[in-house]
Amino acid sequence: MIYTLTLNPSVDYVVRVQDFKEGHLNRTGDTSFYAGGKGINVSRVLQRLTVENTALGFLGGFTGDFIKNTLTKEGINSDFIAIEDNTRINVKLKSAFETEINGEGPQITSEHKASLLKQIDALQQGDILVLSGSIPSSLGTEFYMEAAKHCQDHGVDYVLDSSGQSFMKALQYEPFLVKPNHHELGELFSAKVDTVEQAVHYGKKLLLMGPQHVIVSMGGKGAVLVAKDIALFAEAPKGVLKNSVGAGDSVVAGFIAGFKQTNDIKEAFVSGVAAGSATAFSDDLCSKQQVEELKSQIQIHTI
Repeated sequence: MIYTLTLNPSVDYVVRVQDFKEGHLNRTGDTSFYAGGKGINVSRVLQRLTVENTALGFLGGFTGDFIKNTLTKEGINSDFIAIEDNTRINVKLKSAFETEINGEGPQITSEHKASLLKQIDALQQGDILVLSGSIPSSLGTEFYMEAAKHCQDHGVDYVLDSSGQSFMKALQYEPFLVKPNHHELGELFSAKVDTVEQAVHYGKKLLLMGPQHVIVSMGGKGAVLVAKDIALFAEAPKGVLKNSVGAGDSVVAGFIAGFKQTNDIKEAFVSGVAAGSATAFSDDLCSKQQVEELKSQIQIHTI
């Protein structure tokens, strides 16, 4: 079974304003509500690719109910831990420019944390746990490291899609996959990563720190995969960029789905790039049909 963990989920309120003026009354055009959070995005894409999974994390209040109900309607299993605080709301304002206002994360108690670690300890060999997104400040930056150690102790593969100290501290426990974008990869090594060659070079350096597979997403330039005995470059398929939210999460979901279905790293990489691109070309997350249509357009080069 695949499990996704979203420590800091959100209700994403997407609002479009024709000509937003700061300090004035503005009236909305289209508005939408989505169940947000990187792990939740991964769950939603996995489900669309017909891969069963269970979403874990913390939910509270009427906003938490909205997220749980949304996942249930989409056929996604969940086992969230109930907390006292409301799950946060993130506002995505789309006008001439895109502006984001992210809510503050909830207070997570030591009891909540212990309950989550108990859930992780119940996972079994062959399961995959996706650790992605921000960590509420009340949990501290070492939580992913703790969760990763619990995974390793129980023979559970885990995927790490985060950044900063929490990311670096968890690498020692050999994640199955990490997926920095090229900016995040550059920040890790205080370097500029703009070319495929640079992505491969620093991807290999990151590989030496513990991960089994490294995918470096480069937006419209494509993506790079580095593993122990292989380095691949995937050209990005052609399309109109509509949505950057969830594209990276879709790469993770597509890769996991492809690997589960084929046990082939190259095919998994194609599936990941297709899913990420399909989401970027959509108003919401990708559909299975879109992913399948894009797979044939993706050219893979061995480096």
